[in-house]
Amino acid sequence: MLKIGLTGGIGSGKTTVARLFAELNSPVLDADAIAHQLVAKGQPALTRIQEAFGTDILKPDGALNREALRDLVFSVPGQKQKLEAILHPLIYKTLQAELEQMSAPYCIVCIPLLFETNMTHFVDRILVVDCPVETQIERVKNRDHMSMERIESIIASQASRALRKSKADDLIDNSKTDSGLAEQVKKLHNLYISLSASQD
Repeated sequence: MLKIGLTGGIGSGKTTVARLFAELNSPVLDADAIAHQLVAKGQPALTRIQEAFGTDILKPDGALNREALRDLVFSVPGQKQKLEAILHPLIYKTLQAELEQMSAPYCIVCIPLLFETNMTHFVDRILVVDCPVETQIERVKNRDHMSMERIESIIASQASRALRKSKADDLIDNSKTDSGLAEQVKKLHNLYISLSASQD
């Protein structure tokens, strides 16, 4: 099965692209969704995070306070790396286990931090969703109501737009609201089906 790594910066439109692939009946795995499951109440990963960062990152009911954790990892040097050292190996292990259960011509594996985690070897092809940084900022501001400073610090912590584009096997342009995403996805869907057939 062909593994397509779907990636892009915050606010680039990865979720929309993944949904369009799902609508074409392509299986989609999402690293962020797996991360959410791993840090659910009662999960071992949450215990490890609490041990590493203290009880301030928990809500009164013992669930993870995502805002508090995000504030901490983006404002205190070294904390982001500490969190990633706990979560990333578990995320990739879970992705691998789920991939082994699947049979389809290809699978979309949505990994926002594909370059940052140096895991490009985990997939067969890299599909980057691209848009200008100004567009990213605008979208995240409207969607998450974060401060400009926080959005810029998240973008700065991610791989640069130039690096992502230089490493992409396939590129989806999502710079405008009417970028014809569905057509771009359909074309790639057909390409991936034919590539997977030529692998057999």
